[in-house]
This record gives sequence, C-alpha cells and structure tokens, in this order.
Amino acid sequence: QVHLVESGGGSVQAGGSLRLSCAASGYTVGTDTMAWTRQAPGKAREGVAAISTGGISTNYADSVRGRFTISQDKAKNTLYLQMNSLKPEDTAMYYCVASRLPGSSWASPQYQYWGQGTQVTVSS
Repeated sequence: QVHLVESGGGSVQAGGSLRLSCAASGYTVGTDTMAWTRQAPGKAREGVAAISTGGISTNYADSVRGRFTISQDKAKNTLYLQMNSLKPEDTAMYYCVASRLPGSSWASPQYQYWGQGTQVTVSS
C-alpha cells in the first residue's frame, strides 16, 4: 500500500521560506513522475512543480518558477519542495503526488497517489 506523508508546512511572512518534505512508503521515489500540487480556498487544485522519472528533469508552473525548487532523495525515499520568496498568493494546502495519469495538466493534475496535504499560510 502506498503512503505519501507531507510535512514542513506552516505560517510565514511574505518573503520567507519553507521546505516541504514528502516521505514515501510502498512506493520508490524516482520510478515515476512525482509532483507537488496545491489548492487554495475556493480555488481549483493546480500543479506547482514536477520531477520526471529518475529526477532527470523538472518543470514548474509560471507562478512559482524561479522561487520554488523540487528535488528528490532516493536514499531517503523522499520528495522535497523548497519554497523561497513566498507570497500571500502561495497560501494553500500542498499535496505530494506520484505516478502521473493520462490527461494530467498543470490546471488539472491527475495522479494515482496523493498525500493528505500540508498547509502553507503566507501573511503579508
């Protein structure tokens, strides 16, 4: 059974940083696409950052490119999201996801496995 457990969320002021972690069990990090998605109150879920099989390439939503960095540690079987220069509009529940499904897009991320989420709140 696959479990993805996020941690590292919290409350910060604008301009601050947070590092999210996603510990995987029953699933080997690096064997398929993994990503971070987020959902703000009253808004649709959206993709934030993705990392390809083997960590060969990364991709980011325009709204976070240059501020967020996705990475993975295969030895720890963990996915990370380093978030710098945080803005109030980054406030959302952040989800770790794995194994992208056909039809998945930034606007409508479709993944086989989802974590429970970790809350990020950025105050101005």
